[in-house]
Amino acid sequence: MSTPRRFFKEDINYPAESEVTLDGEEFVHAKTVLRVGEGSEITLLDNSGREYSAIVVKVDRHSLTAHITGAYAGDKEPSARICLLCGALKGDKTGLVVQKAVELGVSEIGIFSSQYCAAYMNEGKVERLNRVSREAAKQCLRSRAPAVRYYADLESALDSCAQYTDKLFFCEFATSTDCDLSALHGSVALVIGSEGGFSEDEFACAVKKGYAGVTLGKRILRAETAAIAACTLAAYLTGELQ
Repeated sequence: MSTPRRFFKEDINYPAESEVTLDGEEFVHAKTVLRVGEGSEITLLDNSGREYSAIVVKVDRHSLTAHITGAYAGDKEPSARICLLCGALKGDKTGLVVQKAVELGVSEIGIFSSQYCAAYMNEGKVERLNRVSREAAKQCLRSRAPAVRYYADLESALDSCAQYTDKLFFCEFATSTDCDLSALHGSVALVIGSEGGFSEDEFACAVKKGYAGVTLGKRILRAETAAIAACTLAAYLTGELQ
């Protein structure tokens, strides 16, 4: 049996209200792409970690109505809190990084501009990245879609993770890893630069803020490869891939 199609719907008030209306982009995707019709079983997600089984009871021109039949806690969310801070990348590479980070269990995603960053971000691009996050979350059966936030400079991005237990700064000119990666515990913040990498001053700023320099080996990786590799490493070391 195939898994019921999954859709995000904010402000579900179950069990006080058992019928919900799905509209907007999620409705368009449900009706025109997935051909969801009356009688279809679907799963609704409200980004709380809970999932709601439902049956479509009515499909109109601009919305559909579903009757919730039950609610339960999703079991695919990570137990470890991981945040990825990644420099804005050219083309569709930032979207690729967001997609794979969500699949690997990252809880928060920040995109930032830095000294050698050649890409730029705007409100429309950030919203598109959040759509990528939602679609990736549905595909890998997560109950939450990590919010993608934009920081205009590296320092603001670094400050956003001040309360994280372990803070790792992946740098192409780091000659060694300045912490014991096998001892990671609690929450983990990962910082990856854009195609241009980081300056020495930016590295010094990160170290001052409590970030440990980390190397990904002797080969120079593409920025998107480094971001995915860092997420994979953190997920494995915190037990998410074990």
